[in-house]
Amino acid sequence: MAGGELRHGVELSNLDQPLFEEAEASKRDLVDYLEFVGERLLGVLRGRPLSVVRVRPGQEPFTQKNLPKYTPEWVARTKVWAESSRREITYALCDDLRTLIWFGNQRAVEYHPTLFLAESAPEPTHLVLDLDPSPGQVFADAVAGARLIREALTADGLSGAVKTSGSRGLHVFVPVVPGIDVEDAAAATRAVAARAERIDPSVGTTAFIREDRGGKVFLDATRAGGATVAAAYSPRIRPGVTVSFPLRWSDLDDVTPADFTVRTVPGLIGDDDPWATEMPAPQELPRDLVEEGHTIPVARVQAMHEGKRRARARRASADTPPS
Repeated sequence: MAGGELRHGVELSNLDQPLFEEAEASKRDLVDYLEFVGERLLGVLRGRPLSVVRVRPGQEPFTQKNLPKYTPEWVARTKVWAESSRREITYALCDDLRTLIWFGNQRAVEYHPTLFLAESAPEPTHLVLDLDPSPGQVFADAVAGARLIREALTADGLSGAVKTSGSRGLHVFVPVVPGIDVEDAAAATRAVAARAERIDPSVGTTAFIREDRGGKVFLDATRAGGATVAAAYSPRIRPGVTVSFPLRWSDLDDVTPADFTVRTVPGLIGDDDPWATEMPAPQELPRDLVEEGHTIPVARVQAMHEGKRRARARRASADTPPS
């Protein structure tokens, strides 16, 4: 095998192949990075059903949820019922470095765990708010959106940790105590976004339909239930192989997402685990926050109905003869 070697009991192959177009990195760089961040990344993957995004030479990236039949038997796994496809999916549990390196050898670049642990599914361990800039906006706009979220959380006695998404935006994670109902967590997430929007509607919007966002930062509250989110320390399939990187709130004005790549991160964190040190302790959700959230329509459902309404209106307009 070209460039083959053995690491942590995994036989590696084709390590010197480019990872993907615009990666400016090889498969070896990916495996080296995964080995370096090992326990930090495993800390946020362990015990959680895992989806990965793989990229093979000459092919488009693809998401892998169900483990392939050739997966080694030593890879831990769990079965989860997928309501959307009405079938059981066998997810990996990336619980050790050997499994992480195996995924790297499979050219799994991105690591997207669930918000729940397999042993206590579907109870979420975190709320997640995703700050997504509109076209034409810059990272500073995502920062402004994240600060609205932080202000809304603080007003409710809550706090969260922030990281780059590895793309253009930011993620805010709010750890919650065990035993919270998944629908209550989803409702609380919607309410946090709505309260943040009310603080300064010129900065952030909860509008799910892109054309309704008016060039503002989308305060995305849809990462709940069975959703997955790119893990802290996960590489992303972006130019330069950026990394979803934990930050202190005070650092937000001094960085850009491009600062954090599989090549640069090892020199930036040393022996530290900033995601662990910046993460608050699990918190109870205020009752009024949950109650408000239950009055807010689920964004995807609302957008589906609104899309159908607009389509009907367009058809009716097209069918109306000019006067």
